[in-house]
Amino acid sequence: MLGMKRLIHWLGPWAAIAGVLAVTGCKTVSTSYHQYVGVQSFPPSDPAQVQILREMPTRTNVKLGEVEAQPSGSSVGNPQIEQALQKAAAKMGANAVVIVADHTQVVGATVTGPAWARSFNTISGRVITGVAIRYTQP
Repeated sequence: MLGMKRLIHWLGPWAAIAGVLAVTGCKTVSTSYHQYVGVQSFPPSDPAQVQILREMPTRTNVKLGEVEAQPSGSSVGNPQIEQALQKAAAKMGANAVVIVADHTQVVGATVTGPAWARSFNTISGRVITGVAIRYTQP
């Protein structure tokens, strides 16, 4: 019994962290972005001011690059995904992100088993792709 108390005391902080993650789940959105070659660089913009659009605007603009969001799990809501896209696009100085794709694709793989009998399993996930744009006229 004393050994168990020591173990619980030692694991205390880690057990609490694991418990929080188990209850809340990992509700994160990983993002990546890349600027198109030859496009002028702009200072970062305010993420809160970056619009999320579903089609290209009629207002004149320049395409800065692409942003991609991969939510971890189905419990991540659209507001969290949009905020992640806004933050990534703002790093390029964008005024808006035009969503061009929202689909499920292979995002990873696992390999299990011994060398003579490997098993390969793909991991699918939701991927949202947008084009970051900056308006050329106010």
